[in-house]
Amino acid sequence: MTRSIDYGNLMHRAMRGLIVEVMRGVEQDGLPGEHHFFITFDTRHAGARLADWLRERYPEEMTVVMQHWYDGLKVDDEGFAITLNFGDTPEAMYIPFDAIRTFVDPSVEFGLRFETQDSDEDEDDSEAEEDDDDEARPAAEIVSLDTWRK
Repeated sequence: MTRSIDYGNLMHRAMRGLIVEVMRGVEQDGLPGEHHFFITFDTRHAGARLADWLRERYPEEMTVVMQHWYDGLKVDDEGFAITLNFGDTPEAMYIPFDAIRTFVDPSVEFGLRFETQDSDEDEDDSEAEEDDDDEARPAAEIVSLDTWRK
């Protein structure tokens, strides 16, 4: 059996760790200066919690902006809880870190994008048993910020 370094998985975990660290800093000290975040996440993720009307309006993915008004930011190892304002209606939600598809801070031209990779390769049974921990994890890449520039 040939073993190799799974750089995609390692990068994925490192990028998620960066988001965790940033969000914990904001939880403790608030958003510094002009920093703000555009966070796109998969609303179908099993751990995502949001109001029914938001899930109906955004059945696959949703982008939230964390900037001028947010409340109740609580970060744990799996994700973060936050209350955001939607048309003068505060809505509490929980976003798992694994549900995040993009994380962008346009104030400093920083962005991350996570993409899933579907494997078309067939594995034999012995490899499949050994690789249970590595099941179809998303790959990660840096996203161009031109999409969010005005």
